[in-house]
Amino acid sequence: MRQRLYAHIVWTTRGRAPLIDARRARFLNRLLRVIGRQHRLLILDLGMVSTHLHLLVRFHPMTRLSESLQRLKGTTSALTEKDCRSNTLPPLRWARGYSVDTVGFRSLEQARSYVRDQATRHPDETIQGWENPPPVTAARELEWWSENRRSLRVWYESTDSG
Repeated sequence: MRQRLYAHIVWTTRGRAPLIDARRARFLNRLLRVIGRQHRLLILDLGMVSTHLHLLVRFHPMTRLSESLQRLKGTTSALTEKDCRSNTLPPLRWARGYSVDTVGFRSLEQARSYVRDQATRHPDETIQGWENPPPVTAARELEWWSENRRSLRVWYESTDSG
């Protein structure tokens, strides 16, 4: 049986402090996608400003979103501090909690547009030097379902910063 389960997920930095710069945004973009794949959570689109991020995801029916989000937030905070330490910014820390709203297939493009337009919606929080990555195509959307997901360890060991 075919399932198309989508969600719009948002979380913020602790105290909504502007802790995400372009270097951290690029690192988070890569890392979030790898961790998501491990949890059968495909990031279709990503919107980031200096104080928070938005994810549009497709997830497997067996995915436990609460556990996946705990892993996404915890791992990104720890590894960003380790690999993207900034001389100008305090350590990246996420606020408690998150927002999850389900998205219907027919509303997917509207949600995608909302997620991608975060810099326009929050012009004072725009990340200089950061552009949203290209959205996931329908063909790529099928890849994540397979058991050939890369592990976090393999990804981390393959990066130059490890």
